Amino acid sequence: MEFVEGVGIGIAVLFVLLAVLFVRRALFTRSGGIIRLSVRVSTLLNQRGWSPGFGRFTDDELRWYRMFSFALRPKRVLARRGLAVESRRAPEGQERLSMPEDWVILRCTSHHAPVEIAMARSTVTGFLSWIEAAPPGAASPRLAPQDRPAA
Repeated sequence: MEFVEGVGIGIAVLFVLLAVLFVRRALFTRSGGIIRLSVRVSTLLNQRGWSPGFGRFTDDELRWYRMFSFALRPKRVLARRGLAVESRRAPEGQERLSMPEDWVILRCTSHHAPVEIAMARSTVTGFLSWIEAAPPGAASPRLAPQDRPAA
């Protein structure tokens, strides 16, 4: 009888953990401004270290939450003021296995620290618009030359 009780308790704990994950995600996504976003958290191995999650735009920050985490706080916060896009590229090699084919990888600097983020091609336009929506005079140096609109 103890074995059955142990299995029952294990299943109940698993159900509660899954419920917490879904409730957490529902709380964040109901307010809008949410995008699917992967961040490269480790650069030890080439083309690896990507972690899926979602980003939430606030006034001047992009807050990134890991997809499979119980944390209510963001894992990473990118401030618009110190964020600059250096380059963009398509996923290569192993990266193509960990993200959808229509995604784009952006290499950015955030307060002089490099960060790589990946998002859908259609989301990149909104992301770049968010960066450009900074106060007047602050937007032009944030984009790489190939990303700037023609004058």
